[in-house]
Amino acid sequence: MQTRKTIDSVGQILAHDITRIIPGEFKGVAFKKGHLISEGDVEELLKLGKDNIFIYEFNENKIHENDAAVILGKLGAGKNVVLSKEIKEGKIEFIAEKDGMLKINRELLLELNMKGEISFATLPGNIPVKKGTVIGGGRVIPLVIDKEKMENIEKLSMEKIINIDEIKKYKVGVITTGNEIFYKRIEDKFSPVIAKKLQEYGSIIMEQIIVEDNKDNIKKAGLELINKGAEMLIFTGGMSVDPDDLTPTAIVELGGELVSYGAPVLPGSMFLLSYLKGIPIMGLPGCVMYAKKTIFDLVLPRVLAGEILKFDDIAKLGFGGLCSNCEVCHYPNCSFGKN
Repeated sequence: MQTRKTIDSVGQILAHDITRIIPGEFKGVAFKKGHLISEGDVEELLKLGKDNIFIYEFNENKIHENDAAVILGKLGAGKNVVLSKEIKEGKIEFIAEKDGMLKINRELLLELNMKGEISFATLPGNIPVKKGTVIGGGRVIPLVIDKEKMENIEKLSMEKIINIDEIKKYKVGVITTGNEIFYKRIEDKFSPVIAKKLQEYGSIIMEQIIVEDNKDNIKKAGLELINKGAEMLIFTGGMSVDPDDLTPTAIVELGGELVSYGAPVLPGSMFLLSYLKGIPIMGLPGCVMYAKKTIFDLVLPRVLAGEILKFDDIAKLGFGGLCSNCEVCHYPNCSFGKN
């Protein structure tokens, strides 16, 4: 590129976009890259603070920031992700094509940004996002960058940095345990909370069975709902370590793979997750009934998106696993569950 005094730039081609900012009203492109500068443009460019401008000097070993942004778009946009219709000021944006669970390849993202002269930022992974949400953006720092460098970046990986796993609609069986509810000593206030959280993702409670504190009957209820077509089981009640709390033992004795009984999340430490022949089973602690956000809110959308969680997925929740119990809840736009 060459630097040219604006007053001497008539007839030249702009090498980059020039931004206009009107505080509180507008920020956007005043002159686009490739614009042929006319005499009438000079005064406007000076008003924008451009006493000097860059004129693009073509070189086969360099590529422009907009062309580099196209390469970043190819590397970044994975499943259910679309690109912005145009590149503005050298930046390309990544947009959710569907509602779903945002997944970020953190290792590939770090490797890319470690190359230098690259700026690629995303929202945190493992959060639900809505269609149309801007979930990432990328650009190169200089106006032109080495062509060979970008060609090597283009070959970094067959994988993509950003993907969205579509959330599926599940038929959920709920087993409510506890003599106090079975014998109608108190009202069940747990299942309405579960139903509301499931409805946010399009899933439903297909049936609820209320069971007394009897381990064999708890297991029988779970198997009955599976035989009726339940695609997920949720157990409530009896999840702590009191003598009458039999739910965790009953879930374990159903068989399958126990992922974790206990989680480094507050609220939600007595959470249980297992899988029986591919069917996810959750044991929910009492906090889910009254706290605004808990372990259930972190795990549910990931399970609904078809992710098979492992013990290390639960263990990683400890970083960011403390809810601040804000008076006004802003989840997922907060630190809770961000790891």
